[in-house]
Amino acid sequence: MWQAMRGLGDLESVIMDRLWASRRPASVRTVLEELRREREIAYTTVMTVMDNLHTKGLLRRKPVGRAYVYEPVASKEAYTAQLMREALASGGNQAATLVHFLERLTPEEAAALEAALQVYPPQGRS
Repeated sequence: MWQAMRGLGDLESVIMDRLWASRRPASVRTVLEELRREREIAYTTVMTVMDNLHTKGLLRRKPVGRAYVYEPVASKEAYTAQLMREALASGGNQAATLVHFLERLTPEEAAALEAALQVYPPQGRS
């Protein structure tokens, strides 16, 4: 799907959050104008970060006129799930890692996990 995941940098996270929230393709200029409401930032900085996100496989782009429009390859939830899978895979003993994870769940997170397991039970579970 996309290259091996690592956490996003600060500006990468801000840009991805904006694109996930908008749910429609956006140009560098559109993202720049939104970001400038909160901070001073150069067009070339936003363009470089969006190009990097495209290179990493997180954004797809298509030419529109002389520019590109970008959109996320996957939902924020799918991206987060991939990060979680990679963290689990790199954690050594997966069972121990899961136990530590479960011990730290808030009641709301535990309820969300239970609801998710009802929607998608693991293989072999009826």
